[in-house]
Amino acid sequence: MDCPCGSHTSYTDCCELAHLDLKSVRTAEQLMRSRYSAFVMGNGNYLMDSHHTSTRPVKEKKSIEAWAKSVSWIRLEVLDKEKGEISDLKGTVTFNAYFFENGKVDVIHEKSEFVKENGLWMYLGQAK
Repeated sequence: MDCPCGSHTSYTDCCELAHLDLKSVRTAEQLMRSRYSAFVMGNGNYLMDSHHTSTRPVKEKKSIEAWAKSVSWIRLEVLDKEKGEISDLKGTVTFNAYFFENGKVDVIHEKSEFVKENGLWMYLGQAK
């Protein structure tokens, strides 16, 4: 199976590595892509585990999973990234995530902020 993140590699050689072990994530973009794949698969545990503790929406986990499973994910488009490399402590990734819901195509456009927490890349939230 091709990885949902659009990397043109198999899921087992791409986002599954992150889903099995968050320590394998090396860059902010890789974390963003693995989070998109987790949305596609309705993997709420990974979405919570990869969300920074200061902004983690634990009480919304079930509703996030339910929504993620209720839509048909189309594709991820990475538009831009700033920092977020192996040696960085923070970075941003701008993306479009296309999905089909209620008979129409919709898009999530976001500039996401990522930071390292205890040496691991974490999603902090939408950049301001």
